[in-house]
Amino acid sequence: MTTPISILLVDDHAMVRRLLGRRLEAEPDMTVVATVGNADEATIEAIRLKPDIILMDIDMPGLSCFEAAGTIHRQSPNSRIIFLSAFFHDRYIEQAIAVQAWGYITKNEPEDSVLKAIRKVFAGIAYFSPEVKARIVVDSQGARLASQGRSRVSTLTGREMEVLRYLARGMAKKEIARTMHISVNTVNRHTTSLMSKLDIHDRVELARYAIREGLAEA
Repeated sequence: MTTPISILLVDDHAMVRRLLGRRLEAEPDMTVVATVGNADEATIEAIRLKPDIILMDIDMPGLSCFEAAGTIHRQSPNSRIIFLSAFFHDRYIEQAIAVQAWGYITKNEPEDSVLKAIRKVFAGIAYFSPEVKARIVVDSQGARLASQGRSRVSTLTGREMEVLRYLARGMAKKEIARTMHISVNTVNRHTTSLMSKLDIHDRVELARYAIREGLAEA
């Protein structure tokens, strides 16, 4: 008998975890090894269980899913991440590509699309929802946004993007430091760099910018 695809389900909504978990478990070739409600727990369980697939919501409070994905990729390289979100902004897609995600599914897709994505990714084939696929180019160099480098936000590093998102959520610098497992001084350096690159010199304006750019839905 073929070993079923092991899946770690990550979503901050209990109902989504319960309903989607039941749907996945109903498939004979799939098994949900754990369900968790945030990216911190996802990192711990992914390293412990090393599942085949990690189906992870993007829009969760606490540690950024992209930050978690980077750690998971280093600690459990054989686990393949599929992001799930109601949003498909270029910033999200770019970060998903940067952390080498295997898939990106929008929540307006039917459940069967989630099953299809899991099976394709397990077989080594990347899966992107049509709305996401329309925004990327896949060639010999891999996947990338179809229009890169045209905005100031594209100049930000991954860490700077995470700090910007947390600032947009109204988090204090000490809270950001704890969430990202870095020092407050490092948060300050990232904030200073953000202001320089974006030509914004006020923290409130930084938050407003992030909201306008669609970085603060969570």
